[in-house]
Amino acid sequence: MNSGKSVWKRRKQLISVLLVVWAIVAFGLSIFGAEKLNEIVVAGMPLGFWMAQQGSIFVFVLLILIFALVSDRLDAQLRTGATADDDAKPGAAT
Repeated sequence: MNSGKSVWKRRKQLISVLLVVWAIVAFGLSIFGAEKLNEIVVAGMPLGFWMAQQGSIFVFVLLILIFALVSDRLDAQLRTGATADDDAKPGAAT
């Protein structure tokens, strides 16, 4: 049985994990790790520059997609659980 509270708890955990990933990519790689990444050249540009300009945006869009897909799955579980609970209630129409 998936109650609304357990789904919300799982969604908050997902948000926390995705925010940590975003912070590592946005700050860790793009700002603090840029000098080390600049030693690697991709398509004629240093990787640190590429991560700061393009990579962070790609990762952010990917995180949004992951959040949407997992949220849809959690919502589907909640709907399935709610339907099963409604049928089991006393006095429910059969």
